[in-house]
Amino acid sequence: MEKKPKITVVGSINMDLVTITSQAPQRGETLFGEHFQMNPGGKGANQAVAAAKLGAQVQLIGCVGNDRFGQDIVAYLQEQGVNVSNVEPVTDVTGTATIIVADQDNSIIYVPGANNHVTSSFIESKRDVIAASDILVLQLEIPLEGVQKAVQIAKENGIKVILNPAPIQSLPSDLLKNIDYLTPNEHEQVLLRQDRSTEELDGKLIVTMGSQGVCIYEQGEGVIIPAYKIDVVDTTGAGDSFNGGLAHALSKGLNLKDACKYGNAVAALSTTKLGAQTGMPTGAEVEDFMNSQGSFVHKSYI
Repeated sequence: MEKKPKITVVGSINMDLVTITSQAPQRGETLFGEHFQMNPGGKGANQAVAAAKLGAQVQLIGCVGNDRFGQDIVAYLQEQGVNVSNVEPVTDVTGTATIIVADQDNSIIYVPGANNHVTSSFIESKRDVIAASDILVLQLEIPLEGVQKAVQIAKENGIKVILNPAPIQSLPSDLLKNIDYLTPNEHEQVLLRQDRSTEELDGKLIVTMGSQGVCIYEQGEGVIIPAYKIDVVDTTGAGDSFNGGLAHALSKGLNLKDACKYGNAVAALSTTKLGAQTGMPTGAEVEDFMNSQGSFVHKSYI
């Protein structure tokens, strides 16, 4: 049996608390909502689930609270095929994102909770896990010191690193030079480029542009990999789906352009269903979709 490449995701694990309403309340106002749902979320967990549903061997490193949310999320991640042996409960609340979805606007209150415990010392305790990986995936919903330590360990062991710089913040140059691929969206890449030389980002910048696809920057020039045209139901989690697809494709040996094409297909299919993790496609679904679009994918890459 073919040995599956090992993808390690270091990142946030949340419970999303979603209220759907016709209008958001004003200060001091109480309104009736129309619908409420709880969904496992967090960019780290989302990207781990995306890769796992595609068939990758995925392990997630992170923290949850010693509470019911944490227990439910860990059980759900296991059901999705994610190795959670390095997800640890801590004396804190599980991270939450309270989301109000109104007709005119959406608003989010994010409480990191247990995600704040993914520190440098915590990551150091996972050194052997990271060192045994084929590719490392990170985001910025955990402390930057944890991100830096994980990248340092990966660099020391010759492991490729994908950083999805969201939510965007100022990143030190010594961190950027050790990143192989940066995957900001259009807004994030504007902030990322501030006070940065073109050489610092060249060859590693992959900008996601929604319905326009992605743009790879090499030698100062941008190459667009077009998105697939599809009927969109919900774009929640599309960026995380792309990152999971990109990591899976790169770990299987695709070149960068083909890996981005594959990631685009994963992202496109994720928008055809409601929810972030619940809308993410399987590897077989992506293969069928790409073949129907005339984009051949070799069996060894699925």
